[in-house]
This record gives sequence, structure tokens and C-alpha cells, in this order.
Amino acid sequence: MTTATHKGERVHPSWATRFWAVVRYELLWNIRKKKFLGMIIVALALAIIPLALSPILYSIIGQPLAKNPNYVVGSGGIGGLVLFLFALVTVMNSVSGEFESGTIVPLLTKPVSRTTVFLGKLSAAVITLLPVYVLLFVIQVIGGTIVYGPQDNLYLVPLSLLGIIISTLVWMTLILAIGSVSKSSLLAALGGFLTYIALYISSGILSVFSGQAWILTYLPGYGALGYIKGSGPLTMANLSASVGTGTDSIAAILVSYVLHPSSVVAFVNLGGLSTTFPQVSPLTVLYTEPLLEVLLTAVAVALTYIVVFSLISWYALKRAQILE
Repeated sequence: MTTATHKGERVHPSWATRFWAVVRYELLWNIRKKKFLGMIIVALALAIIPLALSPILYSIIGQPLAKNPNYVVGSGGIGGLVLFLFALVTVMNSVSGEFESGTIVPLLTKPVSRTTVFLGKLSAAVITLLPVYVLLFVIQVIGGTIVYGPQDNLYLVPLSLLGIIISTLVWMTLILAIGSVSKSSLLAALGGFLTYIALYISSGILSVFSGQAWILTYLPGYGALGYIKGSGPLTMANLSASVGTGTDSIAAILVSYVLHPSSVVAFVNLGGLSTTFPQVSPLTVLYTEPLLEVLLTAVAVALTYIVVFSLISWYALKRAQILE
């Protein structure tokens, strides 16, 4: 790819020009494959259905729907399964699909480095996902205001969006790594899905049957379940909002930290609770952490996974043999 000057000389386009050419190529690929349209439809459904169901259900039972000024900010953003599914749809065939269709040959024979191709594809995936998440939050804000009344702390919505993007990038880079190594979209989808299910099941087992739930903090997913502790003795009545510690929980932790910067998160064993008086039963404290430490750990773990999985994808693409 060269450009002619007025003197007849040939010059190579800048790295930025080549990079954005790859980004545009990938965005057009996503549009042709109907990825963007499909995610928009799913985002609309995810935002509208919960908002519509609550008034309908309360109308059926004949009770007024209570106002909830924290519906948008207090919802914790988007659930882990939704993050994973959006990541899966966005990148499952981003690299592997090129090998399967044979388009990898003309792509890599152009004067664009494989590093630029990889960075362009990953950036295009984020660009594809960003308007989908923005639309979802816009609907939540408008719908939440209509259904639950005026919403508080809406200035935190962009912060929640940032956290969700970071969380989604963990799953995106994982799936991209599997697809880049295997060169199979099917294996990328299956590998990512089996990883998600395995982590989800093991998280439940560790949380219920083991005192080692702290391990979940360092695995992709929701993480260990903690509770923001109020002042006074540690009882169920003195524990407020729950918060996860994993990579899927970054948005919720960010919001909680801005609202309660000096809070402490208590990780407790609920197995010994009295079934008669659970609100006053003493709890077994496994450990406590400042909320800031929980936030910094979750972000650091997420960034580590993003870097490691990205390096695996990049190396696999760099070393891939292309047969004409």
C-alpha cells in the first residue's frame, strides 16, 4: 500500500493510516456479518424487558411499584453472562474466521504488519461494543426514570460504563486467544463457553463449601462475595450492599467506592447463621479488606488477564503459517 506524491515518488502511508484501515475493514466485516445489528437487538431486549416486567407483575398482584432512585446505579451494570455473550459474539471469529474463509491471505499480504492487524481487530471489537453498551445505559436511565422515578447519582453512569468495558475485555481477549491459537471459530466459542461455565460452577462450590473463596478474586468472573460493613458489631443486619471482587464486578466496585470511599468489605461465613433470628446472628469473619484494595485488586487482575491473553493472540498470529 503506497501513495504517489506530486514528484512521482512512492511513500508508505503512516502507521496510523494503516491501523485505521484495519479498523475500518473489521468494522465492515462486523456489519456484513450482522454482528452489530444482533447486539443492538439483544441490548434493547436486556434493557426493556426488566423495566416492562416489574410494572406488569406489580399490577397483577395489585400493589403499587415502589420508587427506586438507585435502580440505574445500584443495578451493578450488566451481568457477567451478558458480558461474556457480548464478548463471544464480537470476537469469536475475528481472527479464526479469517483463516477459515481464506481472507487471511490477502489481508496479511498487504504492507500492514501482523501487530497492526491484531491491534486494529481488537480496537474494532471495542468500537463495535461501545455504542451497544451506551444504548443499553441510555435506555436504563430513561426507562428507570419513567418506571422508578428520578434517579440518583447518574454522574456515575460513565464510570460504570468504563468498568464494564474493562470487564468485557477480559472475556474478549480470552476468546480471541483461543481462536487465534486454534484458528477455529467453533473451538473459540466452545473453549470460551466451557471456561465460563467451569469458573461459574467452581465459584459456587468454593463460595459455599470452602473457606478459600479469596481464590475467586484472581479468576475471571464475579469473584468472592463480600458485604460492605457498617459501624458496630458484625451481624447480618449490619451488612449493607453485597459486592463481588472479580473481573466482572469492576463496574459495581467503582460505583461503590465513589459512594463509600472509606468502607470496609467483610467476607463472612454464612453457614452458621441462625434460621430463627438471622438478622441478629453473629457471623464468622473470614477476612476484611478496604474497598479501595478490593477495587485496585480487581482492576489489576483484569488488566493482567487482558495483557496476557492479548500477547497469546498476538504471538499466535505472528507465528501463523500462511499458505498461498
